[in-house]
Amino acid sequence: PFQKGFLLVEMSKTGKGKRVSIARAFRSGDPEMFSSSSFKSDIDGDTNLPPVIRSKLQYLFSQIEKEFEVLYNENLSLQDKIEALNEKLEKDNYISDKQNLSDKQNLDSTEFENVPSKFKQKSGSSQKLKTAHKLKAQTSKIVSSFKTTTVCCSVVKELKGHRDGVWDVAVARPGVPLVGTASADQTACIWLMESGRCALRYIGHTGSVNSIRFHPSRDLVLTASGDQSAHIWQAAVTMDIYKTASSDEEVELESAVEATACDPEGEGGGPSLRTPFAELIGHSGPVAAADWLPGGEHVVTASWDRTAAIYDVQTSELIHSLTGHDQELTHTCAHHSQKLVVTSSQDTTFRLWDFREPIHSVSVFQGHTDAVTSSIFTKRDDKVVSGSDDRTVKVWDLRNMRSPLATIRTDSAVNKLAVSNNGLIAMPHDNRQVRLYDLSGQRIARHRRQMYKFQGHQRMVCSVAWADEHSFAANFFSCGFDRLTLGWSIQNIKDL
Repeated sequence: PFQKGFLLVEMSKTGKGKRVSIARAFRSGDPEMFSSSSFKSDIDGDTNLPPVIRSKLQYLFSQIEKEFEVLYNENLSLQDKIEALNEKLEKDNYISDKQNLSDKQNLDSTEFENVPSKFKQKSGSSQKLKTAHKLKAQTSKIVSSFKTTTVCCSVVKELKGHRDGVWDVAVARPGVPLVGTASADQTACIWLMESGRCALRYIGHTGSVNSIRFHPSRDLVLTASGDQSAHIWQAAVTMDIYKTASSDEEVELESAVEATACDPEGEGGGPSLRTPFAELIGHSGPVAAADWLPGGEHVVTASWDRTAAIYDVQTSELIHSLTGHDQELTHTCAHHSQKLVVTSSQDTTFRLWDFREPIHSVSVFQGHTDAVTSSIFTKRDDKVVSGSDDRTVKVWDLRNMRSPLATIRTDSAVNKLAVSNNGLIAMPHDNRQVRLYDLSGQRIARHRRQMYKFQGHQRMVCSVAWADEHSFAANFFSCGFDRLTLGWSIQNIKDL
């Protein structure tokens, strides 16, 4: 009955703790898999159970659900306390390191003053230079580690409508203000960036929709699904009909959009699409991700069958099957201008596939100690950024990938990354937070979950996408397993 997903609890090596991991791609999308109503419907179906036993089972299941809800709320409260303690620890460490730096400055000054006068005259300038360099290095290290937030983050859009967790979010090319989402409810939605309205719903998949990507130059969308296929479908949207002039119209339209997105039979009155432009088949397991290669004539897919595949868009034919990973693939990304592809896997590695020559080559990179959840190319520099369940993000140089340029250590597993045009890494976490770092590994900001202001995600954040090439209030989007996609306004504090 739990075909859609599962929680896996493992004992640690010491036997003293437990680790909970969450499956990140689903085969099908049952939105109510853990609700008592689903158990009730199973019992009330074809069964020979006497009414008394059936009633008792329903009562027991409801009690289990209540107990689980209490434990879940306690867990949320404990996580908030841990976050507060972590912030206090960072602050205390900053004060301590600052005091140590001050003591070091005084010590160096004292030692220098106690040197005999002859030696002081002979090598004074050299000693000063060494001390200055040492202090500069120490100061730089401390400032880099504890630099205060330099950006302001606020939620300005809330995209509602999916009936289950949202696995992926993507933004269309410049000049096309659309946002796409892929959900475990077996649908993908196209949203208007300015108004936040649902413009189109794709219902052609029969399994969880795990990823979504817009074509680089045409009105086409690529989705990957747990039904073992990837679909290419038309996403030509007329935006004028969704513009509203008053708050009353806005409320009516919001109801219509939610009905369209939530009605499994497509009877909500809004636009929906079932037939794809092309269907890419050939995998023997769920397809976790897919992306367009430069030019948009080919696509790459990554599957749980441990292979990636290159398809021709016009013919839907399989061109290359990329084998070598030892476990399920979790993500794939194509370079924006060169014939390069990276694939990520649960085998703790990611691979770089080079198709610039007639005979393609592959390089394997082993920098992580747990499943690699995503690896992506930066747009400006020749770099790759990888994220993992080992709670680290690493920045690599394509020209020399023997060791990472920077390693960012966090307190939670990292999901699908995104890098902005100016080099900001957005990191969505299992702990409901999103953190921003630069490519040197310096933290810029953290999107905190603000319960009482209804800002931030209430459950795991699965994916993020930058919209910094569009001129709207929301220049960043995040999606999570709370069924929400949020549009954020991220601005430098100096620009406010």
